[in-house]
Amino acid sequence: MASEWIEKKLKLLPKKPGCYLMKDKNQRIIYIGKAKNLFNRVHSYFKSHHTGKTAQLVQEIADFEIIMTTTNKESLLLEINLIKRYKPHYNILLKYGTMYPYLKITREKNPQLLITSNVQKDGGLYFGPYPNINAATATRDLLQKIYPLRKCSRKEKRACFYYHLGQCIGCCDHPIDPKTYQKQIQYITQFLNGNVKAIKKDLQQKMQLAAENLQFERAADYRDQIHYIEQTVEPQNIMSKHYNNRDVFAYYYDHGWISIQVFLLRQFSIIKRKSALFPCYNTPEEEMTTYIAQFYHNSCHTLPKEILVPKTIDKSLLKEALNISVVTPQRGDKHKMLILAQENAQLAHEQKFKLLEMNEQKTRGAVQELSQALSLPYLHTIESFDFSNIQGADNVCGMVVYEEGKPKKSAYRKFKIKSFQGANEFAASQEVIRRRYSRLLKENKPLPHLILMDGGSIEVHAARQVLKKELGLESLPVAGMVKDDKHRTSYLIFGEDLSAVPLDPKSQAFHLVQRIQIEVDRYAKTFHRQLHNKNSFKSRLENLPGVGPKTRQKVLNHFKSLKNIRNASIKDIQSLGIPLKQATAIHELAIALTSSQK
Repeated sequence: MASEWIEKKLKLLPKKPGCYLMKDKNQRIIYIGKAKNLFNRVHSYFKSHHTGKTAQLVQEIADFEIIMTTTNKESLLLEINLIKRYKPHYNILLKYGTMYPYLKITREKNPQLLITSNVQKDGGLYFGPYPNINAATATRDLLQKIYPLRKCSRKEKRACFYYHLGQCIGCCDHPIDPKTYQKQIQYITQFLNGNVKAIKKDLQQKMQLAAENLQFERAADYRDQIHYIEQTVEPQNIMSKHYNNRDVFAYYYDHGWISIQVFLLRQFSIIKRKSALFPCYNTPEEEMTTYIAQFYHNSCHTLPKEILVPKTIDKSLLKEALNISVVTPQRGDKHKMLILAQENAQLAHEQKFKLLEMNEQKTRGAVQELSQALSLPYLHTIESFDFSNIQGADNVCGMVVYEEGKPKKSAYRKFKIKSFQGANEFAASQEVIRRRYSRLLKENKPLPHLILMDGGSIEVHAARQVLKKELGLESLPVAGMVKDDKHRTSYLIFGEDLSAVPLDPKSQAFHLVQRIQIEVDRYAKTFHRQLHNKNSFKSRLENLPGVGPKTRQKVLNHFKSLKNIRNASIKDIQSLGIPLKQATAIHELAIALTSSQK
């Protein structure tokens, strides 16, 4: 079952081609895939039943991100380069070298048309990649029939077998005019770039002529060639045209935030994508210019031969600062790549704000549901209390505040129990409620709309007694958050008779109460651990030889916390006038106590 976070992100997926990067709980990329329709493909992982390794993969997915492309071919290229870069655990086949095939026209006196998976800077023309070896082979075989190049070895002294089949241009039999060879290569290049109208027309004419001459087998062969072209041919990337390294920068600005996308291109394929989304305090153009300059000066990124930027960017300033070519392409492949980066920047920006909007709607809905469950007016402010101690020692309380369903950490408060020693939930609850709300009344500050006590009837009775009998706040509602035997949120108790208020575990109200209970538990335990460590340190300091009351107080007053003492150097402790031996002992004690708490 998908998490709540993933469910939200699934709703925002575009129905466009691209790549998806699956991540585990540590944000490590564990799988990369491509899709003709990102919406459908990514949904299928979480909405379908899986077995084996796919089921194992889905269990590990904690998040995902996408990179949108213009065509399926671009997504295939991108997938290859991303897998090369990140080597995800679940991309086993591609990870260990089973790469996609390309068609290559070699650079030599009599070029050949070959299949290869190794793209090199050797002057050859590379077309691809193809989704599998069968597709590459079928395309090569078709081209060898229509526009044959040399297929035989250069050592041939006479016409080869392929020449007699019409699949070799015949340089093994007689000299070939270089112009003829170049024309064949031009036809192949046009074909692989998707310009097939002239080729289809020529094949249709040949098919018709063969049929008229009753050469039905040859006509059928032409028909099959036409069918193959119509079904499978799409433009292929010519890898040798774009060997210069380029980086592409694009942005999208709205709602006071700027979204930036950076594509790092090598051989005109995206090998890496960088994203940034942050508040914009200057003009978006100024922010973008600063970002580009810092991208190279403050990081390990090497300068490419050229960077592509939107037309609104000050190119002359960047050229002077970076000493490289900075251009805004107006047409062609570079322009398309810049547009693609801009579309991804816009998508990232829109997803961010749609997620915020969904969270806002969810929290408002959760508060409204909780109000209805308790038959109370809308609960703008909720304050929750939880206690923590070890067998009554270092007894503390943590209070968290939620406004409009969201935590307001600046309003959190900590309480040390002062009126008694030991464990007494009723007395502790009374003390904290008395201190908190007598102060709010004294300072004429607004009261919360609901108090949530982490516990059962004891804590709720204690709180209500103080509010009613001592503070005159009988109308201030108090509910108890009850946990099950596994210490998980179960239900609320509320009302005069403290009856159970069941909440649907799938409801937004239940998840809000659960978040509050987890947060107040964390806050109280963290405070207790800090206090317990400090008190343990004090008591252990008393037993250190040569460390008297004045020295102890001097250390505690200066460093404030055990963590600060641990992070300090022995010289820092000595600077307080403490001898080396005692300073070393104090430092080692702080390290030992903090290490035992990890």
